[in-house]
Amino acid sequence: MRLSDELAAERAKWAPLTFYQKFEHICILILTGLIAVVVIFSIWHLALKILFSIVDSTFDPTDYQVFQAVFGMIFTVIIALEFKRSLLVVSERQNSVVQARAVVLIALLAVVRKLILLDVKDTNSLQLFALAAAILALGGVFWLVRDQDRRHREMAASRQAE
Repeated sequence: MRLSDELAAERAKWAPLTFYQKFEHICILILTGLIAVVVIFSIWHLALKILFSIVDSTFDPTDYQVFQAVFGMIFTVIIALEFKRSLLVVSERQNSVVQARAVVLIALLAVVRKLILLDVKDTNSLQLFALAAAILALGGVFWLVRDQDRRHREMAASRQAE
């Protein structure tokens, strides 16, 4: 599709929106742009940090602290990308609100990041239990939301078949 055709399609989508929907759309586009800038600088910073560590011969991926630092930064970028993607879904007007599934997925990623960065030697059992409970709760909510989405799709498909 040519750029002019895409712009015409976007203008056609923009026209019927209310003032508040236009405002919401502009805010989402600004947030998406800012998150993209943060992701780009995060990747640049991560690449420089790894390259300088390799040049200085201090990069040892088998060292647990290096592993924690690198994968913590990678998960931070992944969380930002998932957040950006959830905003893009809203901006495409597929759904008028941020989906609960995306929020729960971001929360799961954040908890997994916390587990990777966690120093097991300095962590008490109550903290580990709390993180495990959070993972189980978020996993349960994610499963329920996914199951609800599946039922909505099946109902929509059955309505179309009728």
